[in-house]
Amino acid sequence: MTPRPGTPGSQIASRLGVTERIFVGPRMRKLLTTVEEGLDLVEARLAGELKVGDSLADVTSRYLYEAGGKRMRPMLAILTAQLGSGVTDDVLAGATALEMTHLGSLYHDDVMDEADRRRGVPSAHAVWGNSVAILTGDLLFSRASQLMAQVGERAIRLQADTFERLVLGQMHETVGAQPGDDPVEFYLQVLSDKTGSLIAAAAETGVVFSDASDEYAAPVREFGERVGVAFQLLDDVIDLSADPAETGKVPGTDLRAGVPTMPYLLLGRATDPASQALKVTIDEGVARISDGADPAILDEPLAQLRVHPATEATRRLAHEWSDRAVAALAPLPDGQVREALTRFAQVVVDRSS
Repeated sequence: MTPRPGTPGSQIASRLGVTERIFVGPRMRKLLTTVEEGLDLVEARLAGELKVGDSLADVTSRYLYEAGGKRMRPMLAILTAQLGSGVTDDVLAGATALEMTHLGSLYHDDVMDEADRRRGVPSAHAVWGNSVAILTGDLLFSRASQLMAQVGERAIRLQADTFERLVLGQMHETVGAQPGDDPVEFYLQVLSDKTGSLIAAAAETGVVFSDASDEYAAPVREFGERVGVAFQLLDDVIDLSADPAETGKVPGTDLRAGVPTMPYLLLGRATDPASQALKVTIDEGVARISDGADPAILDEPLAQLRVHPATEATRRLAHEWSDRAVAALAPLPDGQVREALTRFAQVVVDRSS
């Protein structure tokens, strides 16, 4: 039996601390209610859009949706829509389509990263194999595009531009930094493309399709991009967590699969012998795992990386990107929306690990 999601509001409150940390105080209760009502609408729309006539595709396309999720992107679209006329039909369609795009990307990511688990359940490719997982992701991309087409040309362009960046980000991550590239800067660009672009598109969707002032589109887009990088940098820290309940994945999943993360890259910049030796040990472990060794051989080296200064430096870098996201909001009017977005940027980097 596949897991069933809880209510949207409870998911977000439990995963990101929305109720306690973003919508603070009695005067924010109305905005919280508006956001949760909007998320209910997105959730209902998602459930309908993910229904497929084919029996196999219906099960596979709803698999990760039913495993839950933060619904961070729809929440941002609903929040920024309050700068205009609120959650219009076009905002709802755009937010739903972008969440479907995000879901589709997860199927592909897990295949490429050889991840065994996602959101606390076996990954789709572990259940049905790589081909079905990839095709399910393609199906979700297609249905998201169909939904955006109902909104209009601007929505189609937004979806297409975002999808292009998702693909380029994944391609660059797969190939890796080239000679002459700074590995850290290269990785930050990958994060901007793979994570930041979709969050930026969600924030922009709320402004554009609620008929808010066009002058707000660029600031919220920049906010989304920067907060997306901050979010992923903190995820790199959480990836090393000793508690799989934090990630729904085995600790160090990315590194065991040979996918560099920021703590590893910053470890590579360290010049002391102990750090250099740890990097060599991790590299050798990754090579052995690739040849069929038990991934557990990296348990101890990754435990050392978890407490290494490189991991704390990654946490600080996440906070720097969060601060840059908040700075991008300067052109927005003072008020509850800007306040909630500011707190959102702070919450995504204050998650535990």
